[in-house]
Amino acid sequence: MSSFHVLIAGGGIGGLCLAQGLKRAGISCAVYEAAAEIVHSGYRLHMNALGGEALRACLPDNLYELYLQTSRRTPEREMSVMLDIHGGEIWTRPHIGPPNEGPRPHTAVNRRTLRQILATGLDDVLHFGQTAVEYEADDDEVRLLLDDGSSAVGDVLVGADGIHSVIRSQLLPEVDVIDTGMRGMWSIAPLTDDLAEVMPAALFDGFAIVTRGDGTISAIGVYDPRRPIAEAVADLAPGAEIGHVDPYVMVTYGSDLGAERGPALPDFANDSPAELHDAIRRAMQGAHPGLVELVERIDESTISPSAIRYLEVADPWPPSRVTLLGDAIHAMPPSFGAGANSALRDAACLVRSLEDAVHGRKPLLEAISEYEGQMRAEVFPIMRASADPDAVHSDHVPDLAG
Repeated sequence: MSSFHVLIAGGGIGGLCLAQGLKRAGISCAVYEAAAEIVHSGYRLHMNALGGEALRACLPDNLYELYLQTSRRTPEREMSVMLDIHGGEIWTRPHIGPPNEGPRPHTAVNRRTLRQILATGLDDVLHFGQTAVEYEADDDEVRLLLDDGSSAVGDVLVGADGIHSVIRSQLLPEVDVIDTGMRGMWSIAPLTDDLAEVMPAALFDGFAIVTRGDGTISAIGVYDPRRPIAEAVADLAPGAEIGHVDPYVMVTYGSDLGAERGPALPDFANDSPAELHDAIRRAMQGAHPGLVELVERIDESTISPSAIRYLEVADPWPPSRVTLLGDAIHAMPPSFGAGANSALRDAACLVRSLEDAVHGRKPLLEAISEYEGQMRAEVFPIMRASADPDAVHSDHVPDLAG
């Protein structure tokens, strides 16, 4: 299998991590990403040891160190906390995942920064502006058809193309996308010293959820890198195209999982940024002064509406030369901050399985079957727990036994 070649549909976090791991293992690959570049899509991502250790396994040492240095400073309490709008603590719970300790535990990253780190050094394999349309597979190879009329041939195709994956829709057409009914908005507010002074201290813990007790919540997370990004890049990856990001606070507002959306919380999809800003201002009336000030400082240019959807849990399927990772197979609500971490976990696991196949330790389909079986055992329980209506608004401890 010296000419073994892997096709990756989708250049998100999971697809890029997979490409880095394959490159490190000496396995040929190519990534086909629909967007013309790494775009802004969401903001802060919670990181745990599941995802962080996958990055350690897949990235070259300098890029893994760059990830650590551009991660959020270690908070006093690395846990989730729920507050009422007056800043009172309702409950706390540890983040899910393996033990996450040491002098620089995994904390949080800026999503685009992580994608830019993951793309560094992949110029020869990363193809922007090419959208996967469908595939053709037989016992010997798989062909990926692209929207520009071209195609690519490889030994394995990995669908890493997100919740609306065209690869999954062909491989597992019975798996449906579920609309949670959760509607809301994402935004960021610049984190300044004077804002930090008035914010409730618990907002600086690992992750905070503020509840009004009326079926709406705000998720709030600080991003303050351990080292200025430009300085870390110049030291560890000179010339890498990684944009500047100032410290910020991510602020969301919307309906809670399982809550019915009433007239007080519209769909948001057709509202302007100014209208969305006014909506969260109204929601924070009478709240802790630091929360009111945080909302007032939101940069309206960063506001965008959101709708939370997830996938049905797929029944086991027979292994083939086509497989899936990340949101393409287990998109989940953000209840435990596990989506990106699970995609990274997939990438590292799949690299190990493909290494077994390439080096003749296992037949290819057996290696892919083991990868998919481990995913079902380790990630699907998190997926189910994330969709539980109790996941966000109580001190619910998820059952991840299977």
